[in-house]
Amino acid sequence: MTQRPDKHDPLSVGPLTRAVHAGNDVDDSSGALRTPIVMANSYALPDDPSGINWSGTDIALYTRNGGVNQLGLQAKLAALEFGEDAVVLASGVAALHAVFFTFLSTGDHVVVADVTYEATWRLFGELLPNKYGIQVTMVDATDLDAVRAAVRPSTKLVHIEAIANPTTKVTDVAAIAAIAHEFGALLSIDNTFSPPFIFRPIEHGADLVVHSLTKYINGHGDAMGGAVIGREELIRTIKQDAMVDVGGVISPFNAWLIMRGSVTLPLRLRQHVASALAIAEYLEADPRVAYVAYPGLESHPQHALAARQFGGVFGGMMAFAVDGDSDTQNRFVANLRVITSAVSLGHDESLIVHVGTNGPRVASYPLEFRTWGHLRLSVGLENTADLIADLSAALDETFG
Repeated sequence: MTQRPDKHDPLSVGPLTRAVHAGNDVDDSSGALRTPIVMANSYALPDDPSGINWSGTDIALYTRNGGVNQLGLQAKLAALEFGEDAVVLASGVAALHAVFFTFLSTGDHVVVADVTYEATWRLFGELLPNKYGIQVTMVDATDLDAVRAAVRPSTKLVHIEAIANPTTKVTDVAAIAAIAHEFGALLSIDNTFSPPFIFRPIEHGADLVVHSLTKYINGHGDAMGGAVIGREELIRTIKQDAMVDVGGVISPFNAWLIMRGSVTLPLRLRQHVASALAIAEYLEADPRVAYVAYPGLESHPQHALAARQFGGVFGGMMAFAVDGDSDTQNRFVANLRVITSAVSLGHDESLIVHVGTNGPRVASYPLEFRTWGHLRLSVGLENTADLIADLSAALDETFG
């Protein structure tokens, strides 16, 4: 007999149904089908509050501990990532910091991928070692032998990105998880570039999955938030230590906006991914383009791994450069009329940012990134033909 689907049981329904219904409840006071924005910082106490855990996070008590919108968003994200629980915070960096703050102490050792988001790089390259004596080894996470060699008896955490920002380097998550767990370390993964419906790291052995909710999961460029998803006991510790007692809590309004945006995530990703592959193929075929880094291209060094790990769905992010110096890259960006020059990613509109060849992180980038710099392109929801035409016209103007 076929199992009857139940919208209140995320595991009994498909991904689209899960995205719509997980974490949402009919509002008891109004009958509204969507959980409303509850702009409160405190909630009514019972007649006898003596048994309350004032640092508890499982009921709406005080918004730093957990409000209605926050609790709903946490339930949705846990369902989407197939985790036991989730914690949502004020930004993606707050979520990253929450993991590192909670599970690392002075003298502990961390193995970190040598290509990471800028804030992660500074946290591990400067702030955590200098301020708290945490020892860090940065390593090419695609080299499994190098990762294994970097692990020490004092290693408490291995941190990687499933698709690295900005080089799009792809890491074998299951293999890294096996190494980390062999030595008793946790594996945390920044999964911002490959959100659920592309990849769920927990199913491949990750202990903690981090998202900048600001990006794909919100998807509309109008809210900030971060999340960590994982086993209940790990998330409970993050909530108690890094949320309640550090206080980087998400606002009710941002939680509501991200909850709203997350409903269309699987539908949006279809367009992001389809356009990205077409654009990457177009750019790679143009001789005026110096290189394209996109996991969906057969020329990508980890294409075979990406095809296997992500099931043939390669995301909406790429890096490339036109054939020329930094001024040429800037002229090309200035000539675009549909694609917007701005930071961030995963928005409804396509975003591009030019990054040059300077800075400490660049030393670990591939040769082509160090030679030409790179243009990081987040492919949006516009018509694919319009985006390709915009890139073509900008190339024609730039190289006239």
